[in-house]
Amino acid sequence: QVQLVESGGGLVQPGGSLRLSCAASGGLFSIYAMAWYRQAPGKQRELVAGITNGGSTNYADSVKGRFTISRDNAKNTVYLQMNSLKPEDTAVYYCNAGLRLLHYWGQGTQVTVSS
Repeated sequence: QVQLVESGGGLVQPGGSLRLSCAASGGLFSIYAMAWYRQAPGKQRELVAGITNGGSTNYADSVKGRFTISRDNAKNTVYLQMNSLKPEDTAVYYCNAGLRLLHYWGQGTQVTVSS
């Protein structure tokens, strides 16, 4: 059983930056593909960015060039650096760990982009 704890959310002005962290415990972190999802009010949860256990990354078109996902296997942590934030980035951001059919979720962290 993998436990995931997100942190780093908050209120930021448009154009600002935040870095989200997701600390994992209870499993061999390095073998999992990791991802960040988000869910805005009234909308479905959507994939924001993913990183494989080999370090390959993918991004939603809406965040390409602004967000960067990375992982530190020594610290069992995955990060999401978010720059040039827009009001439409406002959502609860969730960390996900995946290994074949197994998926684990964190509790989420709120990101609000507003002036």
